[in-house]
Amino acid sequence: MKITDLKCAVIGQNPIVRINTDSGIYGYGQAENSKPYLKPHVLFYKQYILGEDPTNVERVMMRIRRLGAFKPWGAAVSAIEMALWDIAGKACGLPVHKLLGGKVRDQVRVYNGGVRVPMAGSSPADYAADAAAQKSAAEGFSIIKQGIGFHSAMPSQVMNFTYGEYYTYDSGPHPNRGPLTERALKHMIACVAAMKDVLGDEIGLALDCGPGWMVPDAIRFARAMEPFNLMWLEDLITGDYMPYTLADVYREVTVSTSTPIHTGEQVYLRQNFKHLIESHAVRIIGPDPADIGGLAELKWVAEYADLHGILMAPHGIIDGLIGLAGLVQVCATLPQNYIAFEYPVAQPNWWYDIITGLPHPIVKNGLIDVWDTPGLGVDFNVGAAAKYMLEEDKDFFE
Repeated sequence: MKITDLKCAVIGQNPIVRINTDSGIYGYGQAENSKPYLKPHVLFYKQYILGEDPTNVERVMMRIRRLGAFKPWGAAVSAIEMALWDIAGKACGLPVHKLLGGKVRDQVRVYNGGVRVPMAGSSPADYAADAAAQKSAAEGFSIIKQGIGFHSAMPSQVMNFTYGEYYTYDSGPHPNRGPLTERALKHMIACVAAMKDVLGDEIGLALDCGPGWMVPDAIRFARAMEPFNLMWLEDLITGDYMPYTLADVYREVTVSTSTPIHTGEQVYLRQNFKHLIESHAVRIIGPDPADIGGLAELKWVAEYADLHGILMAPHGIIDGLIGLAGLVQVCATLPQNYIAFEYPVAQPNWWYDIITGLPHPIVKNGLIDVWDTPGLGVDFNVGAAAKYMLEEDKDFFE
């Protein structure tokens, strides 16, 4: 079997990769929907993979892996890898999880991720109301994550939140960074207390915090969170769309508190997790399969983290439904350091009408049943998808 074409279409802001072969078998991969500009980047790799056997996934990846980088520039490589596994599974009539070592679990736990409720403001009452809404969600999540600090509207809505200048998101992703005021710290503690009053010990609470915190503030806040038994504090120092990790700085926070510290969604490749894991800089890592370099790369990092006693909670909030399928397949194979992954939802909602193969409902009691159909187990309803295709992408399914 040989690769005959590599295509990329932007469908509802979602960059979708398709790899065709001379046997008629094709595979799909996906980058998150905030990256529609990736199309030319995906097609850059075409010259390196044409004529290769797609079922030799590692051999193909060795030709392109070194040409990616930290988020967002590893997304194209990751989507191609996902499509290769889809082809390999279809070629041998097996689900991808069988090719990655087989199921460790029959169901994978997810947390709310893309399931969001509009918040009226940033007060403790607003956070309590959001926690109540999430608690009653039809998916029955056993873990809920909420944005706080620099990963929320607080810097613009809470007076004198930082000692630094406030930047709008027009300045780029997650632009704010600086020392927090005492008022800000007390406000965040009150918001967490309000959420825990609603969630109790029935539902775990994780916080998406940054990036952008200074080390003294991170330590103060993490210690203040210890009585609440949080699942984790995510991306306090560095994180989303930052091309570095600062493992030594994270370690200073981690060893100062019993509250688990989490990071890793922007990190590309196992080599860039090496110091983070070996130095025990965090208690939990959260790579995104659509940014780390693909499904097998995430699996390798999860195994290596497990050797070092570090937990795994993969990112995936806006990977979309093909990304969701990839997450289900790989997370079924992860060792027992796996907690849950961030549940992606269809954006826009009509994606549910154009993808086939997903269970209905997808999530029950916070869990997704792992399916056993070949490859990733999902495909396009081409007729339904056609009306959402750009004119330049009309031949995508050919």
